[in-house]
Amino acid sequence: MSLINVTNLTFAYDGSYDNIFENVSFQIDTDWKLGFTGRNGRGKTTFLNLLLGKYEYSGKISAKVNFEYFPFEVKNREINTIDVIEEICPDYVHWEVMRELSLLEVSDDVLYRPFSTLSNGEQTKVLLAALFLKENSFLLIDEPTNHLDMNARQIVSDYLKSKHGFILVSHDRAFLDNCVDHILSINKTNIEIQRGNFSSWWANKELQDNFELAENEKLKKDIQRLASAAKR
Repeated sequence: MSLINVTNLTFAYDGSYDNIFENVSFQIDTDWKLGFTGRNGRGKTTFLNLLLGKYEYSGKISAKVNFEYFPFEVKNREINTIDVIEEICPDYVHWEVMRELSLLEVSDDVLYRPFSTLSNGEQTKVLLAALFLKENSFLLIDEPTNHLDMNARQIVSDYLKSKHGFILVSHDRAFLDNCVDHILSINKTNIEIQRGNFSSWWANKELQDNFELAENEKLKKDIQRLASAAKR
């Protein structure tokens, strides 16, 4: 176990006057299974790219692990799948590859077929298997369900449930509920982390939203009452 420390992170794209993040600070335990949520455009992919070192920023991100991003780019899809895995993870151990494919319910005969001949679902599973061969890495998993049917989603969700040490971006609430133990959410003014799955985070968010609405209504009534008193 180690910690990823984000301290006073501030970032805006070149030419923009609006910060995506402003003085954001929090910690991530590298053993967590972290679901990542927030409205489109709030900065989920941007934050992953900041972890990967793709942009300049102010503040500090410190970690004793490497970051690996999924999906990997496969430049040559005509080579055998085992060679694709070797390009991603050159020091792989064959029995570990077999183990991961078995957990994902992928037949080992795909290893000796051109990667391009695999179905989209098989390709996704193979790349996930390669991802989890990486040691001393914190994994950034971006929308893994895009090419999966319902059965494959359940298999992949159960697979991730058995793992740890990742951030998972997904719009599939049931998928998140099954395989994460913390939620990282990008809100209008901050980033927060809560223990639990998506449903527990959503329930807490609704409670907070309703509380804020009630407080706003109370404030409006107090303003109206004071204005009426002033007129009198």
